[in-house]
Amino acid sequence: MTKIYTLFLIFLPFIAFSQTFKGDPERFPRFSECENVEFEQEESCFRATLKQKISGEFQLPEIISEDNYKGEVIVLFEVTRDGDFEVIFIDAAYSELKEEINRIFKTLPKISPATYNSRPINMQFRMPVKIPFEQEEAALPTYEKELVAVKAEVAAPVGRKEVTEEYDEIKSLEISNPRFESEINIPLSHELYSRFEDEVNRIGTNFHTSSKPFLYSEVQPYYNFEAKLAALQKPVDSWVGRKLWNEHLFRFQGEDYWFTVDFALDLQVGKDFDSELDVTYNNTRAAIFQGGLGSNFSFYSVVYENQGRFADYFNHYAESIRPGSEGAAIIPGRGIAKPFMGQAYDYPVAEGYLSYSPGKFFNLQFGHGKNFIGDGYRSLLLSDNASPYPFFKLNTTFWKIKYTNTWMSLRDVRPEVTGEDSYRTKFMANHYLSYNVTKRLNIGFFESVMWENDNNRGFDLNYLNPVIFYRAIEFSTGAQAGNAIIGLTGKYKWNNRFLTYGQWLIDEFSSSDVFGGEGSWKNKHGFQLGTKYFNAFNVENLHLQLEYNQVRPYTYSHNTITLNYGHANQSMAHLWGANFRELVAIARYKSGRYYGHVKAIYGERGFDFSENGDYYGGNIYRSEEERPLETGVRIGQGNNTDSFFAQTEVGYIINPATNLKFFGSFIYRNFDPEVNTVEHFDNTTYWVNIGLRTDIFNWYFDM
Repeated sequence: MTKIYTLFLIFLPFIAFSQTFKGDPERFPRFSECENVEFEQEESCFRATLKQKISGEFQLPEIISEDNYKGEVIVLFEVTRDGDFEVIFIDAAYSELKEEINRIFKTLPKISPATYNSRPINMQFRMPVKIPFEQEEAALPTYEKELVAVKAEVAAPVGRKEVTEEYDEIKSLEISNPRFESEINIPLSHELYSRFEDEVNRIGTNFHTSSKPFLYSEVQPYYNFEAKLAALQKPVDSWVGRKLWNEHLFRFQGEDYWFTVDFALDLQVGKDFDSELDVTYNNTRAAIFQGGLGSNFSFYSVVYENQGRFADYFNHYAESIRPGSEGAAIIPGRGIAKPFMGQAYDYPVAEGYLSYSPGKFFNLQFGHGKNFIGDGYRSLLLSDNASPYPFFKLNTTFWKIKYTNTWMSLRDVRPEVTGEDSYRTKFMANHYLSYNVTKRLNIGFFESVMWENDNNRGFDLNYLNPVIFYRAIEFSTGAQAGNAIIGLTGKYKWNNRFLTYGQWLIDEFSSSDVFGGEGSWKNKHGFQLGTKYFNAFNVENLHLQLEYNQVRPYTYSHNTITLNYGHANQSMAHLWGANFRELVAIARYKSGRYYGHVKAIYGERGFDFSENGDYYGGNIYRSEEERPLETGVRIGQGNNTDSFFAQTEVGYIINPATNLKFFGSFIYRNFDPEVNTVEHFDNTTYWVNIGLRTDIFNWYFDM
């Protein structure tokens, strides 16, 4: 008996939950006329009662009658959790019709709100109203009248339209956010990805984690975005409160379409304590427009207007990679800037893409943005630290394989390669094959080729083939016609909390010199080895990461200097270019809307002593023909420099729907070259920042 009683106590919560969910998962809003109807009839009663109340109030504007207008008005409205009717949007040819619909909705009474698991919720509806509007008889009780109308419709001859048809299309919009099942990319943000990284590695035994950004539709089966968002909702009732704390600014949704409109911010103010500048700041305002048409087509667009002034080391680096035509700097990761108020920069940025999945195996994207390949904080193959660029991408996913093809149009903007105020165009194509060998082991093969638009060559159709070996094509078109690199990736999951990942990059490889120990300059390669520990030490949502990267001198560079592996004077792979080794340690933690991370990076780097002197292999934009050594090449050669970068950030997620955060950060940076030069000199930075930021892209300050 004791055992039975114990089992009863264990299963009681599940029994109670099951009964609650089955009996009252979702209820429609209810007019007083519908309080006593059966649960199955609530929706029909709501619609019928709403029809009658609108029908009894509607007055056709005189101008509509004079023009003998025939058409349709679309009304989007919401029944709030307080039971009030709020008009969201009206699409009508006449302003008088909009005014009449607004007037009618103001006369509607407060009703019982919709509920989900007995909790009041907001519920949105879409209602077409045909003009001219026909008045309904008001003799029958509302609900009886709905039944009569339905019966009449069944008996009506084909082609005849009953008055009720114009309202039968009133639809309850899904309370779930359709973005979470759409073909929209999840924004490339390390903090955002850390929220579901545990689940896709633990539950997604056939998930491919290296090819980023992910689609929401890819991650949704493993991470319930809707439930996580609901858990963070604040109990606010006002429209302003909901938009600030919980929702998109504007959201429109129909049966086969949806879109949202948001304003984004990055308002920061700070202080570089070793600078003569009073303050540092960033002032970003942005508009985000995203949506979907049907279940397979999505779109996303964001336009930024920015002004900023940063810590001295960051400003100095931005100015050192300034473009050839008019421009004060290139803000790393963002784009070309012009002077603003003497000591600051103005740098507009625009990103956007179209995403279409014609079937379960394919996704195509055409846009202007960034991509990333790898499981680490850094990538030696394709990273997101450069400015946005035009691209076309094809993802093919089947069985245990994901195959990613990306074609990009890039720019070389240095003074020595530009002319007539136009930037030098070059193209890059890459493919990445990810294969889940087992539930624990993933391996990948990467290949990329860069070629320039010289001799009216344009886009070489040879590289349009998604299943061809680029190295062979490069050889057949001439060794100087392109710059190809290959790479291998791997990931092994030891258990649900611990995994190891890595990359191996090969630009040029001289096996005889490698095994002979002479250190040829031709051995242009690098590797990455890292590990991740989820819910570390049994602390939920504490994630730790340790990563080692090294790249030998002259990697990514080319003797045709426009064929370097870069875009807009920035590396398309590792932020530091080449000739370095580094160790990265990161700890992340989140609790509800609060989050924090600590990052430390120690590196050894090799720079040139001057731009006009010998080239020691760190700056990928110089020609490797300027090298001083044939053998004995080692990492850190040239102006050997030790660097240390540490950053801590804590914050509060104000609006989880848009990822708007309030944060504070502290950066410590120590840069210690062997010899001080104009470009690289001894510098120590203490930089404090606070601000509001809509976190939808990675911004790296650890150069």
